[in-house]
Amino acid sequence: MDWYQTLFELIDMRSFSNLWFWIVLAVIWSTTSHYGLGVPFDMVLRAKRHGGQTEIDLEDLVRINTNRLLFIAQMSGLWIAGFACFFLTMLAMLGFVYGNEFSQAVILLAVPLSLVGLLSISTAHLIQEEDARGEKLRRRLMRHRLYTQIIGMIAIFVTALWGMYQNLNVGPFGG
Repeated sequence: MDWYQTLFELIDMRSFSNLWFWIVLAVIWSTTSHYGLGVPFDMVLRAKRHGGQTEIDLEDLVRINTNRLLFIAQMSGLWIAGFACFFLTMLAMLGFVYGNEFSQAVILLAVPLSLVGLLSISTAHLIQEEDARGEKLRRRLMRHRLYTQIIGMIAIFVTALWGMYQNLNVGPFGG
């Protein structure tokens, strides 16, 4: 067995039969759920428990991240949306029309993450519009986390179903 064959057995482009894909899927959704609007969820809980300076720190961090997110969306949102739609359409065509499994795996990650991105922009807009602070801000961040987790659960479920279908239909060794 030569090194080329060994390397490509380790880095398998058949995503759904590859353990690394499932590890990446779990890490992405765990991280996305924990860092809503770029704010760690443990900071929200600490602000709720202790108040004071931790509450001020939370409000400052949310203000900085929402201002940044809304500025990016306002200045280049249409360009980003155009490129994202092009990229997602390209992946969908490669994956589901031409049968490229790697593209299928990437689109099953990218589409739900795009929805979370849109949710983040919407939440940032609501926080800024309401001038949310204190309890109202924490509730808004918790609701954002809940919606992100729901999107993540649906995405993991659909990805697992599609992955099982691919493995049963094609077989784990490309059969």
